[in-house]
Formats: sequence, C-alpha cells, structure tokens
Amino acid sequence: MADLNAIVEQLSSLTLLEAAELKKMLEAKWGVTAAAAPVMMAGPAAAAPAAAPVEEKTEFDVILEDVGPKKIEVIKVVRAITNLGLKEAKDLVEAPKSTVQTGVAKATAEETKKKLEEVGAKVTIK
Repeated sequence: MADLNAIVEQLSSLTLLEAAELKKMLEAKWGVTAAAAPVMMAGPAAAAPAAAPVEEKTEFDVILEDVGPKKIEVIKVVRAITNLGLKEAKDLVEAPKSTVQTGVAKATAEETKKKLEEVGAKVTIK
C-alpha cells in the first residue's frame, strides 16, 4: 500500500499548471471526468427541497376598495392621477373595487395610495 502522507505532500507541492495536467492524465487513464462535488448544507435546511428563486414584483395595480366619506375629494384626486374627465372619474370611483392604476412602479403606486388615503379612501396595492 502506498504511503498516503507522502502522496499528500507531493500533491501539496504542485503548481496549478501541474495540478491541471495531473487531472487530465488521471481522467485519460481512468476514463472518468472530474466534476465538482455537490455542497452539503448543515441543519434542517438540507432536508428541504431547493426553493425556486423569488422574482421581485415590479408592476403594481392600485385598487380603490372604498371611497369613504369624502367622495368628491376622491373624485378630484382620481382625476388628477388618471387625467380622466369628470364623468369617467366619477364612474371609476363609484364602481366597486375599481382599479385606479395598472402596471405602475412601486413608488408610483405607494404615492397614489397615499394621496387617496389622505382624502379618506381605502386603497390596496396588488
């Protein structure tokens, strides 16, 4: 049996180029391909299946849930936000759970929500 400590010492003294050449020679001699070993995780997380990467949502919808006591003020804010005419804005505000904005950035959606809540409306962002 070979002296394993001597082999470890010899392998430790190899340069990167020599180690790469050794790898190629062993692959050719044994007919195998060197592949990276899978990394094992410690603890209960190792037993859990790998989760798919979570994509962060970039487009949001602003939905008017409830007009509140100041319907006229809400209509004014909706007109300013959407550039709708008076009748269209009134119809939008009177419709149950109407969408005020669709596919807007998070900052815009939060700004719209803030403006509508300031006049008493209840708003959700989805």
